[in-house]
Amino acid sequence: MRIFKNLTVQVVTGIILGIMVGALFPEFGASLKILADIFIRLIKMLIAPIIFLTVVIGIGSMGNLKKIGKIGGKALLYFEIVSTVALAIGIIVVNLVQPGSGLNTNNLETEEVSQYTTQASETEQGFGAFILNIIPENVVGALASGELLPVLFSAVLFGLAAASIGERAKPVISFFEVVADIFFKIVNMVMKISPIAAFAAMAYTIGNFGLGSLVSLGKLMGSVYLTMFLFIVIVLGSIAKYYGFNIFKFMAYIKEEILLVLGTSSSESALPAMMRKLENYGCSKQVVGLVIPTGYSFNLDGTSIYLSMAAIFIAQAYGIDLTIWQELTLLGILMLTSKGAAGVTGSGFITLAATLAAFPMIPVEGIALLIGVDRFMSEARAITNLIGNGVATVVVSKSENEFNPNQNTQENEHLKEQPNSVPL
Repeated sequence: MRIFKNLTVQVVTGIILGIMVGALFPEFGASLKILADIFIRLIKMLIAPIIFLTVVIGIGSMGNLKKIGKIGGKALLYFEIVSTVALAIGIIVVNLVQPGSGLNTNNLETEEVSQYTTQASETEQGFGAFILNIIPENVVGALASGELLPVLFSAVLFGLAAASIGERAKPVISFFEVVADIFFKIVNMVMKISPIAAFAAMAYTIGNFGLGSLVSLGKLMGSVYLTMFLFIVIVLGSIAKYYGFNIFKFMAYIKEEILLVLGTSSSESALPAMMRKLENYGCSKQVVGLVIPTGYSFNLDGTSIYLSMAAIFIAQAYGIDLTIWQELTLLGILMLTSKGAAGVTGSGFITLAATLAAFPMIPVEGIALLIGVDRFMSEARAITNLIGNGVATVVVSKSENEFNPNQNTQENEHLKEQPNSVPL
């Protein structure tokens, strides 16, 4: 049937079959994790070079250093404002719903927590350490390690140098464009197995944690999902409306990327395809190349909501009544720790452990309460991160007159918007 040749249908089918296999054959379902890991490993293999090439091409071909600085500064300002709003919304909702109140913590098993607290303690904290970790020891090492911030830093420097040279750098930029096209072709090849990855990831999640884990902490999960839905519809929807596009049509346009993230619980799995989709949507290559990679480290709206809600949830479970000043202090710590959290599964958990380690009023062992359902909530925060970064790219593009709907492909012809530009 022709309908099953559609990637969206294949991914949805994979997710449904994965849930069924995980529920009916839990041991077998849990053993399928290797298939999902292979797919994510293939995608991660491509992310560092794609980001490096895309950022260099975007900045290097722009030529105007003043415009580059304006776009970058505007993007960072947007990221800080919106992610702080996300943190604040999470704290407000979790205080209103009180999902942690009355939860029994007497039989809490903390053995599994050690892997996260160890990773968190091994990561240097503080603003100085954060800045130092952005600068790689060498460019090749940054690409080899695959850490986004050092790769982004190296690419920005390379792109700025190329832009300042001007005409003499054009052959290098043209060469990088060809290399980038090759890498995106590899992405298209890898994406053909994404339905298998979605199937395996869902089978592992249900088989390993069970459907029962969805019920035991359903109040927290429901609060997190509702908060993220409201954030997307109200906050991001209002921003989108102000800049002349519809949030629901935009989500329909990136539905394949959303479903892929739903299946794999990783926003990084859709990063390469998302960059191409945004270019087809009308955003300039320069803005996409600068905003999307930066957003994956500085604009994690879903992770921000999750971190604030999870921290207060643990405090409620232990009967710890935080004052308004203590919650504002927690908000300040989260504004730092939420930046640079990678878009891969489990990074939010590690960041939460690091946050609680810096905020001793909430016991770090309380994250054991979340282990069973973190995987399910990671899907919601990864999808929110994906949509948030997509909206940010369109907003910066429109505000900088770098949005041209006429460059859209036939695939999204029905989504063309008025090429209006509103100052940010």
